[in-house]
Amino acid sequence: MTQTDTSPENWLNDYGDILYRYALIRVRSEATAEDLVQETLLAGLQAVDRFSGQSTVRTWLVGILKHKIIDHFRKNRHEITTLNDDETAENVLAYQFDQQGHWKINLIEWGTPEKSMHDEQFWVAFNDCLSRLPQRMADLLLLRTVDGLETEECCALLGFETDNQLWVTLSRTRVKLRLCLETNWFSKE
Repeated sequence: MTQTDTSPENWLNDYGDILYRYALIRVRSEATAEDLVQETLLAGLQAVDRFSGQSTVRTWLVGILKHKIIDHFRKNRHEITTLNDDETAENVLAYQFDQQGHWKINLIEWGTPEKSMHDEQFWVAFNDCLSRLPQRMADLLLLRTVDGLETEECCALLGFETDNQLWVTLSRTRVKLRLCLETNWFSKE
């Protein structure tokens, strides 16, 4: 480890909150997030001799946590239920477009999204909107869009039978998230 990195006995104090927030937004369960952070720190302790120092300890631990989260989804994929809110999603989409497929509503001007990325209140609104999505939709959004997992891996982890099913669900998820953010964040700026 480099001089600027902390020793393993300080990892929980130095990185515990970051790791916990990272896990919580992905698994949406406090107990599961705590378990994943604990597993991450234990795995880091067991592998500290193999840490090459090519990244910071924080980055290295987040990488371990990403793998722990993926393993969590793999183990629990049989518990993921099929998305049965197609009717709701269709209703959400139906009122937004006219017969020619043009938007009926004016899209809210989001100004500078980069500014929102650094606003703590935005992340509170984002997490609130994310928590309102069905679990499978939120998991898909985070795994595919935020973590950048490939389509095939997302299909395997979340039990989608076809790539098309995944893409339709992802599209509906983005529409629901956009509507929630427009209502709870961008209209309040």
